[in-house]
Amino acid sequence: MNLETKIIHAIGVDEQTGAISVPIYQTSTFVQELPGVNKGFDYSRSNNPTRQGLEELIAVLENGTRGFAFGSGLAAIDAVIKLLNAGDEVVAVDDIYGGTYRIFTQIYSGFGIKINFVDTTDVTNVVDAITPKTKFVWLETPTNPTLKISDISEIAKIAHANNALLIVDNTFASPALQNPLDLGADIVIHSATKYLSGHSDVIAGLVVVKDEELGEKIKLIQNSSGGILGPFDSWLTIRGIQTLPLRVEKQSESALKIASWLQKRDEVDKIYYPGLSTHHNHLLAKKQQRLFGGVVSFTLKEDTFESATKLVSSTELFKLAESLGGTKSLICHCAQMTHASVPSEKRRASGVQDSLVRLSIGLENSDDLITDLEEAFEKINQQKPALA
Repeated sequence: MNLETKIIHAIGVDEQTGAISVPIYQTSTFVQELPGVNKGFDYSRSNNPTRQGLEELIAVLENGTRGFAFGSGLAAIDAVIKLLNAGDEVVAVDDIYGGTYRIFTQIYSGFGIKINFVDTTDVTNVVDAITPKTKFVWLETPTNPTLKISDISEIAKIAHANNALLIVDNTFASPALQNPLDLGADIVIHSATKYLSGHSDVIAGLVVVKDEELGEKIKLIQNSSGGILGPFDSWLTIRGIQTLPLRVEKQSESALKIASWLQKRDEVDKIYYPGLSTHHNHLLAKKQQRLFGGVVSFTLKEDTFESATKLVSSTELFKLAESLGGTKSLICHCAQMTHASVPSEKRRASGVQDSLVRLSIGLENSDDLITDLEEAFEKINQQKPALA
C-alpha cells in the first residue's frame, strides 16, 4: 500500500465499541479477573490501549517490529542511551540537535560514556572514529539545522562490521520521506512533537526497533524508567499522523520554492536545503529521501547575532519560536535558541554560524511567506545607516 493508505488503515477500529477513532483510555489502572489475569492491561505506565495504538502505528510506518511512545523526544533519546554501559563509546554526527548534545555531554558523560562527534557526511570519518568500545553510531539525517545528509546504508554496514548499532534520528524527514530501518538502521527515534503530530500542540517522542530483542530491552527501560506518553497526547499524535503525507508534501514544495527565492537575495550568504542542486549532499538526499522536507536554513552575509536577531524579529507570518514541523511557519535563530547549550566554538565548527536562521515551513501559501520574508529584509535594510 502507498503511505497515505497505510497510515489510515494501520489505525484499527475499536473492537469493543466499533469506534473508528482510537478511544482515549484516560485511566491509571485496569480491573483484573484474578491476580495477573487481565485483558492485556494492568497499569498505564506498563501499557495503555491508546498509547499502544500509537506504538503499533509508528512501528508499521517505519517497518519495524515494535514502537514505543515517550513523554518527549529527549525522553525517547534518553531511553535509547540507557542501552549503553559505563565505558561504552558513541560516534555521533557533529551537527547534532542541541538537546541531544546536552544529554550526551552533561548527563551521560558523567556515567562514563564517551561521545566522538564527527562529520558523518564523509563515511571515512566514521571509520576513523570507531573503536572497539563503540556501541552506537548516532545519525541525524537531515541534521538540525544545517541539513547535512549522511549515507544511512553505507554507515549501517560500517557500524555492523564493528559490532555497533546504527541509531537514526528521523525527526526532520519522518516516515513520509525516508525509512532508515529499511536502509540498515537498528533503531529510529522521533521527536513526534514535530512532523508526526504536526500541529504544535503536543510534546512526544517515539522509538522504533528493527528486531524483537532490542524491543524487549527498550520495553524494560520504558516501564522501569516511566517516561511514558499519556493517553491524550498519544491520541493527539495519532490524529496528527493521519495527515502526515499531505502536510509534508505541501511543506516540501513550499520549502523548495522559498529556498530558491533566498538564493537571489543579496543579504543571504549560504543556504542549506537538500532540494537545491547546489547542496553538498543533494544527490544522496535525492537517492535516500522521497522529498526534501520542510526546513530551510541560511546564514547572512553580515554574520552576527545582531543581524540575525533583527531578521527573526521582523517577520509577521513566520512566528519566532523553537520547534518545527507544525502547520504555522516558524523562524528561529539557532545560536541563541535551539543550540544555546552548545559551546560557541563547537557550534561554529559544526556549521552553525552566528547568523544562521532556520525556517520551518508551514501550510500557508508560499507566495505569502516569501512576501513576509521580503518585507522583513526590506525593513532591516531601511534601518541601516546611509553610506557617507
